[in-house]
Amino acid sequence: MRVLMGMALVTALAMSPAAEAHAVPATSDDSPPKGWKKITSLRVLPDLPRQNDVVRIFVHCPTTANHAIIGSTAFALKGSRRLYREVGLGISDRGLGRRAVIISYYTLLGHHDVRLKCVKVTINQKTRLRKIRVISRCTVPLTVRRFRLARFL
Repeated sequence: MRVLMGMALVTALAMSPAAEAHAVPATSDDSPPKGWKKITSLRVLPDLPRQNDVVRIFVHCPTTANHAIIGSTAFALKGSRRLYREVGLGISDRGLGRRAVIISYYTLLGHHDVRLKCVKVTINQKTRLRKIRVISRCTVPLTVRRFRLARFL
């Protein structure tokens, strides 16, 4: 019954005039829309992780950036005095990157923010000094749930 209601709702939404107004026009060469290289986005999966889980992080940064820094209070390590932990992520020439991060069993339950900074890092080869320039930022909410042993049984 729910499946039929869901299919009817999707069909009604697809046939509505509002859906046609928001559709992306197709181009003859199927190239991506202009400006997509400047978009910053962050995705954390699963959306509602539990303690002691591994989350996957997917990043898209502007093409001018060559590195990404992801930080959150949810990524804190066991025994560490630091509440906020940052992890680095190298990104491709197209601005895409992915990484897996562990949420500790000792992470506090509830709401956490995951923050992304897309940066351009340049290194002076002579002095080995780094110069870091922030290109863009993005924040995504993350809710950590309690660890349940029953889900493995």
